[in-house]
Amino acid sequence: MKIIAVCGMGIGTSVLLKMNAEKVLETLGVSAEVQAADISKAKIEGPTADIILTTPELVYQLEKMPGKIVAIEHVFDLVEIREKLSAALS
Repeated sequence: MKIIAVCGMGIGTSVLLKMNAEKVLETLGVSAEVQAADISKAKIEGPTADIILTTPELVYQLEKMPGKIVAIEHVFDLVEIREKLSAALS
């Protein structure tokens, strides 16, 4: 499974999303490759991703991607990430 965490520049929010998604995936017992990316790289890598994690304001730029797009409001909220990631995995 491939997951891409996306933000505008690929060095801030996406890295936080990546780290927190990895924590959540570990607690769920799910093995996945998680990458951090900026919006440009996400448009290139996105077609091979099963799940794309991003903030709500970037969803419209990723809507044409075949993977499930998951909008995360609070990147530090592991409960939110767990709930939304669990829903995307099922």
